[in-house]
Amino acid sequence: MKPALVKSWIEVPADCHFPIQNLPLGTFFNPREGKMGPCVRIGDHVLDLQILFEKGLISLDSNLLFDQWEFIFEGGRAAIRSVREQASDLLREDNSTLRDDASLRDAALHRVDDVEMLVPVPIGAFVDFYSSEHHATNVGKMFRPQGEPLLPNWKHLPVGYNGRASSVIVSGEEVIRPCGQTKSPQAEKPSFGPTKELDFELEVGFFLADSTDLGEARPIGKAMDMIAGVVLVNDWSARDIQRWEYQPLGPFLAKSFATSISPWIVTLDALDPWRTTSPAQTPEPLPYLRDSQRSHYDIQLEVAIQTAAMTSPQTICRTNYKEMYWSMAQQLAHQMVNGTNVQIGDLYASGTISGSNPASFGSMLELAWKGERPILLKETGETRAFVEDRDTVIMTGWCQGEGYRVGFGEVRAAILPSVGGAG
Repeated sequence: MKPALVKSWIEVPADCHFPIQNLPLGTFFNPREGKMGPCVRIGDHVLDLQILFEKGLISLDSNLLFDQWEFIFEGGRAAIRSVREQASDLLREDNSTLRDDASLRDAALHRVDDVEMLVPVPIGAFVDFYSSEHHATNVGKMFRPQGEPLLPNWKHLPVGYNGRASSVIVSGEEVIRPCGQTKSPQAEKPSFGPTKELDFELEVGFFLADSTDLGEARPIGKAMDMIAGVVLVNDWSARDIQRWEYQPLGPFLAKSFATSISPWIVTLDALDPWRTTSPAQTPEPLPYLRDSQRSHYDIQLEVAIQTAAMTSPQTICRTNYKEMYWSMAQQLAHQMVNGTNVQIGDLYASGTISGSNPASFGSMLELAWKGERPILLKETGETRAFVEDRDTVIMTGWCQGEGYRVGFGEVRAAILPSVGGAG
């Protein structure tokens, strides 16, 4: 059921990602006041929830603190839903409480350009999956041209690995080109230096708002209730470093140098109108992975690139999150099935999201097909096989409603030259 087109007393254009139907969760820092805290976004403004809590306009259970989302998440999705609903009520066009109180409005409402957005919640663990059938098939065709594109386990479980939470950064932070070992097929031994094959990976991630004890394995039917919401993810990859290091244990230095995320957690409640059925899965998964919920989402996604010589970015990929083979619920259920303890603030990324046609591929590896088909940047005539220094990559995503959008904003990062490493 689609939500009623509620309006706010704050003017929000129809193509803005942050109408009152969204109100995503974030953490901001106000340099003028030297304070940080939880907020929601409405149009071009952030709403300081801590001030509203102190004024008694937003309430929570007495055992919950209200200075960080980490603590609010202890109340689970019910607490998140309560905060969002109370904020929505204050922002409705027919509610004068905040609208007509100039002093409180000035204290609680800030233009987003006047504050700094931070990683929205402390990240205890980061897991990256490999859940797009189109992407996995493309990679298999490139590197195993004589064999089956998908490895034997791929359609039986959501393949993933534990990444490095400490290098997850927020949109706008620059990324330094990483160094590492690489080895060309012609070389007798490896060499050390900056990656020559820096790549982006278009992904969607989800944050947890619940924890489990060691040894506890919750069923898939409980998985979606544990998810706070969704962010955009660019899980950077150094393809040449990865090619040399990944056997037999998988990615290491090629992935741990940076993962960029958007600053806004879009709640599952906001995304609910765009829930959709999962694609058919053959063979049928084992019972613990059978997902009877509609836990896929119709999220339109785009990637653009802008070089230092360009005046505006060029879109090079358009795809959709509903293309994913494995759902969020299946990914989380698989993570928990062995009894590992998951925690509030854990971040899980989907893996590269690619569609069925070349314009929908979610990485440079696929778009330029191992560098064999460089992308033409029309404004300047430059070409790109991989991401070069001073390039900026911008990802965005949204769900389209009738007269409004619920979106994620963007995750962007510019690439700085390598500083040389310790090699």
